[in-house]
Amino acid sequence: MPIAVDNDPLGSGLFPGSKFKGVQRSGRSEYDVEVELQDVNLGKAILCGYLKISGLTDEFPVLTTYFEAEIVGPRSSFLTDKWDADEKTDRDHWQKFPAFSKYASSVKTAHSSIDPSTSDHIFMRWKEHFLVPDHRIVSIPGASFAGFYYCVYERATAQIEGYYFHQTSEMFQSLNLRHVPQRSFAGFKFR
Repeated sequence: MPIAVDNDPLGSGLFPGSKFKGVQRSGRSEYDVEVELQDVNLGKAILCGYLKISGLTDEFPVLTTYFEAEIVGPRSSFLTDKWDADEKTDRDHWQKFPAFSKYASSVKTAHSSIDPSTSDHIFMRWKEHFLVPDHRIVSIPGASFAGFYYCVYERATAQIEGYYFHQTSEMFQSLNLRHVPQRSFAGFKFR
C-alpha cells in the first residue's frame, strides 16, 4: 500500500517532481530556465534534478543537464573547496544573498547550526554533471556546464536565487526561479 512521503514538511515547494521556472541572466542576454527536482530529502541533505535552459546556443536550442546539490548544513559547509572555488570566491558569491549576512562572520563553522529541513533559507551548490539525454557530451561551444551554481531557496516566497561560477565564464551570471504550483501530489513510498 503506498503512503505519502513527507519530504516537504513545511510546504516549501521542495519535493520530488517539484518544478521551477525563471531566467538566467548573462550580461545583456536572458535565457529561459526550467528546473524539475527528481529527489529531495532535506534531512539527509539530498536534492537533485534536471536544469533545462533555452536559447543558449544555436546548435542546441534547448540544453538539459542533470545536477546534484550540496546543501549547506551539518554535512556541507559554505566553503566549497573544489571546482576551482576558493574561500574568496565562496565569500564573493554567498554575500550576494542577503540571508547570508548572519553567517558571514563565521563562514567556516556556521553551517553546523543550520538545519535545512526547518530553515527559512536553504543554501546550496548545484553541480551539473552531464547533458541529458547524451551523457557522453562533455562540452558545447557557447555553453558551459563545467561550473556550478551558488543558490539559496527562500521558503516564504518559494523562490530560488543563484549565481553561476566557472573560472572562465562571466562572473555572477544570475539565476532566478519561481516555484510552479502543482495540483496533485507527486511522491509516494511503498512499504
